[in-house]
Amino acid sequence: MSKVATEMLSVVGEGTSPAKVSKKASAEPPPGKAANPRKAAPKSQSGDAADVVLLSGGNPQIAKGYGDAPVQAYIAAMPGWKSDLGRRLDALIVRAVPSVQKAVKWNSPLYGVGDKDSWFLGIHVFTKYVKVAFFRGASLKPVPPGASKQKEVRYLNIHEDDQLDEVQFADWVKQSSELPGERM
Repeated sequence: MSKVATEMLSVVGEGTSPAKVSKKASAEPPPGKAANPRKAAPKSQSGDAADVVLLSGGNPQIAKGYGDAPVQAYIAAMPGWKSDLGRRLDALIVRAVPSVQKAVKWNSPLYGVGDKDSWFLGIHVFTKYVKVAFFRGASLKPVPPGASKQKEVRYLNIHEDDQLDEVQFADWVKQSSELPGERM
């Protein structure tokens, strides 16, 4: 696994899986004591019967899949204002790179060109912001503002009240798509 894939897992991995019941918690309660019911993971706010489990930080738990459908399912399940932002980002990416390929892996939409498992950008939901990862971001001009543990990766964190510079974002997407992708 590549360093970027490892970092992506570290960004999405810790604290993002639904709570697991320990053996002790799942055992029968002692006589005279009520069972302590397991807390359900929070659901998306859409109210649909097909609600998706939201993981830690509000990141939707979407099954791995290739193509537009799983990415659109992820975007639809993003909570609150983040869903509108997700639609906006997706539209900007498609406009900048009409031949873009999409997938959901590690509960994050990925965007790439060429090889099926070569990606230039990923998106992930956190409690207070949406993180866009440019996997070769250190090569972009200007360099996106968020530093990473990985030399090449740069981030753009978008908070609810931030004004997204769509022209700059689209330029970063276009530049990113022309660089070698990250295999994940």
